[in-house]
Amino acid sequence: MGSIIGARSRGQGLLAALLLLTTTGTLAQEQGRLGDMADRFDQARLASSDLRTVRRAGLEIFATPFNFGDGYGDGPMDPSDPLSSGGRPTLGNNGTFLRINGLDGQSCVDCHALVSTSTVPPRFGVGGFGGINDVPILKPTVMDIIDVSEAGFAFTDGRIIVPPHLFGSGAVQLLAEEMTAELQRLRDLSLSQPGRVVPLRTHGVDFGSVIADGAGNIDLDGVTGVDRDLVVRPFGRKGEFATVRDFAANAMAFHFGMEPVELVGPDVDGDGDGVANELLVGEISALEIFLTTMERPAKKAQGNVREGARVFFEIGCAECHRPLLESKGRQLSYRLPDADTPHYTTNLTAPPAGFEPRGTGIAVRLYSDLKRHDMGPELAESFGEATNARNREFVTPRLWGVGDSAPYLHDGRALTLTEAIEWHGGEGEDARNAFVAARNGERAALVAFLKSLRLPQQPNLDVVR
Repeated sequence: MGSIIGARSRGQGLLAALLLLTTTGTLAQEQGRLGDMADRFDQARLASSDLRTVRRAGLEIFATPFNFGDGYGDGPMDPSDPLSSGGRPTLGNNGTFLRINGLDGQSCVDCHALVSTSTVPPRFGVGGFGGINDVPILKPTVMDIIDVSEAGFAFTDGRIIVPPHLFGSGAVQLLAEEMTAELQRLRDLSLSQPGRVVPLRTHGVDFGSVIADGAGNIDLDGVTGVDRDLVVRPFGRKGEFATVRDFAANAMAFHFGMEPVELVGPDVDGDGDGVANELLVGEISALEIFLTTMERPAKKAQGNVREGARVFFEIGCAECHRPLLESKGRQLSYRLPDADTPHYTTNLTAPPAGFEPRGTGIAVRLYSDLKRHDMGPELAESFGEATNARNREFVTPRLWGVGDSAPYLHDGRALTLTEAIEWHGGEGEDARNAFVAARNGERAALVAFLKSLRLPQQPNLDVVR
């Protein structure tokens, strides 16, 4: 690990600034070129590396400010496809940043460094969330910032994304994998019971139903909250990614133009920037393991919040924001794309993740059902085609850590928890109306309860000390 840590010490310097830690650097380290490193963290090193070593390698990928020698950026613009994640234009033709549709930072820490905005000054830490200034906008074709169209607001058809915190993601991935396996088992079971409606219920969450005919066909029209392939994809607020690895690999290409080998192939310069093998398979593996073994959010006692918890259940918040899901197992297995055999396994009850054992599995107090819901026209995006039904749908946000992580909602429009609740529509409208109709004391109690759901105060100290 010595050469990795030395070559990427600029990333450590950023961590030091955030966490008030101490590191030293040299002029030679300023070059920091991943492409020139003699000792990259390739996949072969995983089997012989302990968890802390792997986490440290993942941290280096997460926190390194990438440069052109590493493969940062896209190279020459491709005028035939300017919205792609390769060959994009740059802002003012500066050859470096775009800011809208990616190329919007140098490292993951740029947008994942806040662990509390409930304090003054805010508290920083690796793996946190981002504020309004960190918001990326995905694939806009129109940005009427000064309201030339006189619509009365600054229109964009891009997807506005407030960066979420990343804590506890290993348990979320484990739950999603178990739920997917059960949903697909129930779907296949329907083939042996033609004409019978088979409920799709797993881990206490209802995903609708399926029914098969006698000819081997399955009617999926009754499926709700998940794609018709019945794969639970909890990452990305629209439910785009089943694993942290999928999300991270695509994020690297989008935000930095750093192309993982697993997306473009070995020795391939997919974006034409003159650098191949920008992120090795082993480096994405280490990044995934680092992210999925970070600490979990937790509830912090601060006065009597039992009344707020009662209101949370009574007005219907818990129907979607499920306080507790229990996994069947404790081991999270990591697989390469399109591979069935795991290449690494971690126990999520062990530190730093430290989830509470529950039977053969773990207790995951995430306050979500990992299911998509229609949230009504007021929260709908204008991404892509105006008739895109997904514009109204969002995976239920996980509320663990919500007491620290303002602003709220997918685009940060809600600056307080009260505003976030009042924006609910569609499937959340009944709970919203009940909240508005509640007594002032009940509303205050509910907010106090939500503020007790906190993020880790000093995360990832096992690898940043």
